[in-house]
Amino acid sequence: MEFEGYCVKCRTKRTIKQGTVVKTSKGRPMAKGACPHCGTTVTRFISEKESKE
Repeated sequence: MEFEGYCVKCRTKRTIKQGTVVKTSKGRPMAKGACPHCGTTVTRFISEKESKE
């Protein structure tokens, strides 16, 4: 999955190419991947509709 998320370490929005969809402990879908520039984990909450794509 490809998504754009905010990298806290780089302080910019980065495009994540090999992200995965995970569920939080409360059941909310979240895209998770590594920043291509620094390697830090980048996450973004997504809608149920986006998680099924």
